[in-house]
Amino acid sequence: MDTGLFIALLNPTIALALGAAFLVLWFHQRHRPYLAALALSYAFCPAGFLLQYFTLPIGMAPTKLLSNICFTIAACCLAGAIVARYGRRVPYVGIGILAGGGLLALCWFLFVQPDLTWRILSMNFGFGGLSLLVAAELRTVRRNGPTEMILFVLALLSGLNFIGRTLAIVVMHGPFTTYDGFYSSSYWTTALLSQALLSLLIALSLFTAAALDVMKALKAETYTDPLSGLLNRRGFEDRAALLLRQCASAKLPVALVLADLDHFKALNDQHGHAAGDRVIADFAAKLSFATGTRGAAGRIGGEEFAVLLPLCDLASARLFAEAIRSLYSSGGVTTLPPGVRVTASFGVAARTGDEGLAPLMQRADEALYKAKKNGRDSVRLSYERAETVFVAENASVG
Repeated sequence: MDTGLFIALLNPTIALALGAAFLVLWFHQRHRPYLAALALSYAFCPAGFLLQYFTLPIGMAPTKLLSNICFTIAACCLAGAIVARYGRRVPYVGIGILAGGGLLALCWFLFVQPDLTWRILSMNFGFGGLSLLVAAELRTVRRNGPTEMILFVLALLSGLNFIGRTLAIVVMHGPFTTYDGFYSSSYWTTALLSQALLSLLIALSLFTAAALDVMKALKAETYTDPLSGLLNRRGFEDRAALLLRQCASAKLPVALVLADLDHFKALNDQHGHAAGDRVIADFAAKLSFATGTRGAAGRIGGEEFAVLLPLCDLASARLFAEAIRSLYSSGGVTTLPPGVRVTASFGVAARTGDEGLAPLMQRADEALYKAKKNGRDSVRLSYERAETVFVAENASVG
């Protein structure tokens, strides 16, 4: 096989394989549309490369235009997919200006004032601009992890490849006058090889990002309660243990609030489990909003919830619990019949010394039991210190 033809077929083959892989990923993760855009991008690339070598019956110039249209669609889809993957707003206007400007310049130097060198510069500058636009969008997320940094660097390298390499070779080689000289030039050979390498590296980075998305989703499912949207017991205990360690090392106060919905079994029996689920979801939403991102909120039982509050002493945690209690008891749940009032009881304990999560939860649970026993819809505090409990237990054993 001719070496030139082999190199020419290298990029279409790689692009088809990558496009098929992204398509398979999208079939299994339909909620991630950026995978479909990646599949579309790598699907248009082979047509663009093949139309550079094989002329359609419509003629040389229209075939070259179709080839570059395929390349442009592929570049736009790739740019949009990478930006969308990181939750950034896709800059459609910028993409449209760069892609459209490159195609318009190509048409001018293809049909109005034919010039092969300027056609090469027009398209490469457009693609280079798209690469740098992606790099600019990734600049704010590049420190989020190694994948983000790698894609940011690859976007910069791609821009340098399209603009810097093209200019350097055109200056050294001189103007291109015929396609025969163009396809045998160092420009075309380096373009094919660099494109193959960058395509593989970008695709591998995006595959890694997709794998991380799946792992993150699985971890979220493992640690999240699906009904309330809060952490489940396992997730809460892991998150709380981390926060306790951080507060201990920084010598910061931390408090725990336990909450339990009052007469929840009776509500379920009277209004049905669907109504009970809505009550749990409504209470969890209020609890999550009040907690914010600083603390950890979880559903640790059927109708029992826990909130760990860093930087809070006993008094601050009490105010937090009272605010939730008042808010919840004063307003009805919209999905329940009018007049049906749902309340909650709270137990609060502040950490003493390097107290672990288990004894802290035990003290908060004892305070919660007092709140339930003494009329419900109230907040009770644990004034005991962990050391006092420990000494009392040893004394009783002796």
